[in-house]
Amino acid sequence: CSAFSQKSCEECLKNVMCLWCYTNNTCIDYPVRSILPPSSLCSLSNARWGVCWINFEALIIAMAVVTGLILVSITVCCCYCCYCRRRSRSRLDDEEEQLARKREERRLQSLQRKHERKLKHDEIRKKYGLLQDSDNPYSRFENE
Repeated sequence: CSAFSQKSCEECLKNVMCLWCYTNNTCIDYPVRSILPPSSLCSLSNARWGVCWINFEALIIAMAVVTGLILVSITVCCCYCCYCRRRSRSRLDDEEEQLARKREERRLQSLQRKHERKLKHDEIRKKYGLLQDSDNPYSRFENE
């Protein structure tokens, strides 16, 4: 990297392992052992890595903001999906319960109508003498 010193930022940053410092226009090896270059080597506002148009400080801030936005959006999506799923489940349970209630009401109305029909038929049978004795349901039918 030191071979690119006193040339240009673009030539220095073609190699990924190099860091350009604008204070003294030098190209130095990127300190791989530490994540951020120490201020004794070059201040963050004057250091360039990757591209020449943005300083290292702004690059770190931009990457932190983008990462934060991604994490917040993932968290919001997860919470929203869990809330919607729980809400739709409760809505489906309510609809199912309502359908069961309606089904039971229809069944009770059907039984009531069936009972009323049986009473009416028994009344007609009684009127015409077709009603059998309840104590002897197996009596013989006689022709007169």
